[in-house]
Amino acid sequence: MQGVKRCPRCGQELSATARFCITCGKPILADALQDRARETLNMRVLYLMVGLLILAVLFPPWEAPPSDPPEYLGFHFILSPPRPGAVISRLLQTIELVTIAVAGLYGAWLFRERPR
Repeated sequence: MQGVKRCPRCGQELSATARFCITCGKPILADALQDRARETLNMRVLYLMVGLLILAVLFPPWEAPPSDPPEYLGFHFILSPPRPGAVISRLLQTIELVTIAVAGLYGAWLFRERPR
């Protein structure tokens, strides 16, 4: 008989679309939920995200000194330091860190390891 399944706990006959047993209340889709629980985030992407966050803190975005007209100086590394008096742009650094974190978590979820 098509369209009928049995409850794994009490054996009650249920329709094929039933999500819970009408007798004992056990969820019928428990197997699908268990498979989903076995999925794990991609750790390589998370490690990459942590590395990028560390680099973003070590090499922050700089702005012109307060005495000069507003100007974004960009990212400066050890070989090309910012002009004297330049200040770290906390707003741009916050935007950068949040963007890296959100992209890293989304990437880890997107490339998660699924059970075969």
